[in-house]
Formats: sequence, structure tokens, C-alpha cells
Amino acid sequence: MTPLAADLLVLFRRDLRCFIREVEAFPDDATLWRTLPGIHNSAGNLALHVAGNLRLFVGAALGGTGYQRNREQEFGQRGGTRAEVVAALECANLEVEAGLKALTLGALAEPFPQAVGGFQPPTGRFLVHLAAHLAFHLGQAGSLRRALTGESSGTGGMSISELVG
Repeated sequence: MTPLAADLLVLFRRDLRCFIREVEAFPDDATLWRTLPGIHNSAGNLALHVAGNLRLFVGAALGGTGYQRNREQEFGQRGGTRAEVVAALECANLEVEAGLKALTLGALAEPFPQAVGGFQPPTGRFLVHLAAHLAFHLGQAGSLRRALTGESSGTGGMSISELVG
């Protein structure tokens, strides 16, 4: 595995684990799908979106998993269990590892193998973007959980200690 891929794998694993903790921290399945005025996506939708995004762009495009994404469902689903959402995040975690392990040093500088929004940025840069995208939605889900439940405690996101080792 390339050094960049290894570093990204640490970040993806950390943030996917934290997203799982966020989902599990919801008091019940129904609250996972709730929103507040002015907020269109529930934490459940954000989690499914992140899982689908990573499974497509890292698992399928780089690791050849064959995953077929249903982006409309990621944002359109309005119910389901926390366990189902956790399972989607766990699948993403496994497929991200497979995709990153398949990368060569040369591939990181090459255009991403699939057009994204009509563009093909360098693969390494796009992977950094995906890590930032995951962190962005993780923060949204955590803020939404705290706002919906009135809880002030976090779930240990962005832990520096998980970057060591």
C-alpha cells in the first residue's frame, strides 16, 4: 500500500468508526431519521450517503468490488434501523480498505478512473477530498444528534490518538 493510501486508510477507518458511534448514540431508530427546520438530511441519510459514496468511489472504482450505488435512496430513505445503517458503514469500511490496497504509487497521480461531476481530478487529490467529505458529514450528523436529543456529549470524533500507531 502506498504511504498516502495507508494514511488515508487510518483517517477513513477512524471517521467511519466514529460515524458508527454517532448512529449508535441515537436513542432509537426513529430519531436517526428526524431533521430540524431548515435541515433536509437526517443523520441516517448522511450515513447512507457517506457509505454509498465511499463504496462507489473507493470500493468499486479503485477496488473493483462491483458496487452499484443508489444515490436517490441514500437521500430518499426515511426509515430503517440503526443496525442497518451501521452495517452499511461497516461495508464501506471493508471496501475502502480493499480499494486503497489496490492503489499503486503511479495511480495516485493519474486522473481518477471515473468522471465525477464531469471532472477527473488526480486520484490522490480526490481521495483526500473524500476523506474531507466524510469528516464534513460526520460533523453534521453529530451536531444534528445533539440538537435532536439535547445531549451535549460527543462520540470521540477526530481523535488524534487514533492517528498514532
